[in-house]
Amino acid sequence: MRFVRSSRGMIVLGFFLVAGLCLVRPGANRLRSRIVSSISLALGRSVDVSSVHLRFLPQPGFDLENFVVHDDPAFGAEPVLRAQEVTALLRMSSLLRGKLEIATLSLDEPSLNLVRSSEGHWNLENLVERADKISAAPTKKPKTETRPAFPYIEARHGRVNFKFGPEKKPYALTDADFSLWQDSENTWSMRLKAQPMRTDFNLSDTGILRVTGSWQRAATLRDTPLQFTFLWDRAQLGQLTKLAYGNDKGWRGAVQIEAQLSGTPAHLEASAEAATEDFRRYDVQGGGAMRLAVQCSAHYSSVNNTLSDGDCIAPVADGSIRLMGTVANPLGPRTYDLVLAAESVPLQSMAVLARHAKLGLPDDLVALGEMSAHVKIQSPGEERNTSSGWGGGGDITGIRLRSGLTNFDLTPSDVSFTVSSQGMNPHVTVKPFRIQLGRSAPAVLQGHFSHQAYEVELKGEAQLQRLLQAARTVGIPVVQTAAEGSASLDLQIAGSWARFAAADITGRAHLHSVRSRSRALDAPFDIIAADLILGPSQTEVTNLTASMAGSSWRGSLSLPRHCGTLSACPVLFDLHADQITTEQWAPLLFPKAQKEPWYRFGSATTLSGTSRLSGLDATGKLTAEKILVRGVVVNKASARIQVQGGKLEVTDLRADVLGGRHLGEWRADFTSQPPRYTVSGGVDRLALGQLAAAMNNPWITGSATAKYRVDASGLTLSELLASATGTLHIDARDGLLRRVVLSEDDSPVQMRHLTASLALREGRFAIQEGNLETEGTQYQLTGSASLGQVLNLKLTRDGAPGFNITGTFTQPHVSPLAAPNAQAELRR
Repeated sequence: MRFVRSSRGMIVLGFFLVAGLCLVRPGANRLRSRIVSSISLALGRSVDVSSVHLRFLPQPGFDLENFVVHDDPAFGAEPVLRAQEVTALLRMSSLLRGKLEIATLSLDEPSLNLVRSSEGHWNLENLVERADKISAAPTKKPKTETRPAFPYIEARHGRVNFKFGPEKKPYALTDADFSLWQDSENTWSMRLKAQPMRTDFNLSDTGILRVTGSWQRAATLRDTPLQFTFLWDRAQLGQLTKLAYGNDKGWRGAVQIEAQLSGTPAHLEASAEAATEDFRRYDVQGGGAMRLAVQCSAHYSSVNNTLSDGDCIAPVADGSIRLMGTVANPLGPRTYDLVLAAESVPLQSMAVLARHAKLGLPDDLVALGEMSAHVKIQSPGEERNTSSGWGGGGDITGIRLRSGLTNFDLTPSDVSFTVSSQGMNPHVTVKPFRIQLGRSAPAVLQGHFSHQAYEVELKGEAQLQRLLQAARTVGIPVVQTAAEGSASLDLQIAGSWARFAAADITGRAHLHSVRSRSRALDAPFDIIAADLILGPSQTEVTNLTASMAGSSWRGSLSLPRHCGTLSACPVLFDLHADQITTEQWAPLLFPKAQKEPWYRFGSATTLSGTSRLSGLDATGKLTAEKILVRGVVVNKASARIQVQGGKLEVTDLRADVLGGRHLGEWRADFTSQPPRYTVSGGVDRLALGQLAAAMNNPWITGSATAKYRVDASGLTLSELLASATGTLHIDARDGLLRRVVLSEDDSPVQMRHLTASLALREGRFAIQEGNLETEGTQYQLTGSASLGQVLNLKLTRDGAPGFNITGTFTQPHVSPLAAPNAQAELRR
């Protein structure tokens, strides 16, 4: 007991008592109704608190749980403020006087709903007006002041939601830190730091919004003097457009916006500055850093809810773009009366902007000239007698475009344009102007532009290279070609602004006197004339007259557009040639093949190199009056051809060849390693004399019917011959074997009927079944003949001597089987 009564004991006891109170946090629910009633009376709103606890350290006060401030029913059923935990710290000096006075009110993770009614009023207006009418001392009041002081109100990690009428907007401020206090007898101040966001998207890099401001006591809200400063920085333009419009518009850059408000709501002066650093389109690299900036000022009056004397100016080098006028009801259904003016805007500045906004423009593009314009923008109004919409126009003068990268230098005529609208949707019409594209008569260009799309028309004569240079200079992707020639143009270039869609070029062009060179054949390619029709999805070439590799061509082509790659672009064709020479066209299939006679099968000819048909996807019909195959003339040839996925199919191959009529199918597979080939078909009424003449060796005459099938694979001719397998069926009649003499009268063998079935393997034709009928004699034919024309044949008959035939086609040797020393006589 002595220890408890001692001063030391009292200190220890007091320490444990305070510690226990801090840990236990005794309830103060008896005070809850009094606290709720006091706050409700001060705010003019219904307030709910689920529980109240006392606290002693570090400062006496209350902890309020589930703190809810209900809104005026006129603004909706949702609470205006909700916080899970609220701490109210008491002012120590008031406790000494026996009063409870809140010094600091701290809200942890509160949620605030800002609501604007359909009449244009905010749900916080009454709260501000009530605060003005309460006679409270400043937050940092002197000690001698007996009036209750306005508390220091702060919120951490809060959220601010926005609601316009019954519709809750997806926009919000998150991670918000807020402070409110009374500076002096009649002045309040606030601070806000938060990150803008949308509740329906996951956004990042939307920047930080900082607001500082103060206002003074006044009889009415509209007469309240105020001064606010806004700073929104570190926002990325792509995320900012997604915040505003719901999708990323594809622009990049660092955005900073500063604004100041001063005056009273009835007479408010507003000024703002906005800038974007390193502005560019998302897929455009290079071009240097670019800064966009604008400065604005205006006068606002809450009396008529109007922004007047608006003036926004964006300096552009020595010129400027300016927007002036009035906007009524800026946060509702707006009406406006504006003037948009461009004064001496350099074309080079517009070219720099275009390089950052348009993919494919050359980095060294130089644009001379300047633009001036004057446009009125007026919305419908009950008291306005003038017509609504957009109206005005402008001019671009002294134009010259240069680029060393595209080798382009152009000086078109001056350009005039008008601005009009359908309703409130603006349209810009560019009047026809002349553009020189390498021909004596200039082409004419005109266009139409709206906020959604554009369409440009180009008509007239153009030099092909000049036209391609102009297209590359304005960022239109075109093929790289050295073709020279002329074209008569009637083209439309159209597209949508959304998602940076590529321009669609449609219309017609008549090509004439176009000369190019085929890299596949290493030969000139001349288009004498052709009509090019560019549709939305198809390109058609009609009335084609051309020459290439010694052949004159007529016909048509059709292929889809926007394929991306050659293999994904199926071509339909119907072509006719007067004459095709295989020696000139062979490089298309075999880039490095050496020349050989058609009937001579050398052993080392190289077929190295990939077929240039392997990347094509083409289907169509090919006809030719004449085909020259190393001395063999093929007439009236026609075939259906399909090239797809590295495979070539030639079907319904018909032709008049060597006096007969051919029908067959040829196939090649370039996807396998090595490539594989299959040819099959037949020839009716083949003139064997013409066959011998084509071989430069008149060794046979007569007529025949032949059927064949051969399979082979390889990259060289020796590989093809070594791998070749197949069959050949021959039925020949009424001819002579001029080099073969079997009788002593020195006359060649008269062939009345010859049938043979041959199998090809390892470079040799083996006769599996053969019969030869001569004058009065029937022979069985056996043996083989190599692809190198080496013979090893036997003619046998029942009960009589036979013959061996060896040597070559040009010099056969005949010997009797019963008398091996006999020599055949040869006729030279």
